[in-house]
Amino acid sequence: METVIPPSYQNLTFEVAERLAFITMNRPSRRNALSLEHMEELIDAFRVVGRRGDVGAVILRGAGPAFCAGHDLSEMQGRSPEFYRHLFDTCVVLMETIQAIPHPVIAQVHGMATAAGCQLAATCDIVLAAEDARFATPGVRIGLFCSTPMVALSRAVPPKKAIEMLLTGDPITADEARAFGLVTRVVPADQLEDATLTIGTKIAGASAAVVGLGKQAFYRQINMPQHQAYAYTKEVMSFNATFADAQEGISAFLEKRVPQWGDR
Repeated sequence: METVIPPSYQNLTFEVAERLAFITMNRPSRRNALSLEHMEELIDAFRVVGRRGDVGAVILRGAGPAFCAGHDLSEMQGRSPEFYRHLFDTCVVLMETIQAIPHPVIAQVHGMATAAGCQLAATCDIVLAAEDARFATPGVRIGLFCSTPMVALSRAVPPKKAIEMLLTGDPITADEARAFGLVTRVVPADQLEDATLTIGTKIAGASAAVVGLGKQAFYRQINMPQHQAYAYTKEVMSFNATFADAQEGISAFLEKRVPQWGDR
């Protein structure tokens, strides 16, 4: 395994192996709470991954007993309005970076994913959760409504369920999260790592150029009116058809052989 751990990363580890990048939040004593420094490091790590041609997919996971406990409340007492604005600006940049990079990002969720941790999971392209995982947006209980987590949550689950979670702060189970669309797949805790690797490896086995184009198109068209979405995606697909990998894939299918991707 090729391991790359930049010396400036104090709150996460970054590894690449077999076309998969593993970004592991590594603040187990704080349940991987998102301090300002932690979020800045995550942004940098995702940007680094986004520039790597040897990566086909990214797995985001947390060390210790939880995936992510949300913002680090210990640094949010008695600060200036400018600090809070910078903190939440950084959070927004993190979420937008995850969806902007060409590589699909898979969240491997165990334990709790609360507040901004729930937002983090909801922002990822695919979410695999252990059976005992829980998801919550409990900010209302401490007087800080989960307004930025609401953006990702309300785009992943139906509005009535999202507002219930936001107003009550009550956690939902992994099975409930899957039923409402927040989670892609639920597996036994002892199978979570293998299941995540399986789907990550399958995605990484496709053409990176094609996957990156498709991910970008997905997020651009998702909120368009249907006619506009078709107008946009037919242009994307026409462009895609000119790719060397598209022509290789078509030839391989017709010739009943395994395609050889050039990621172009």
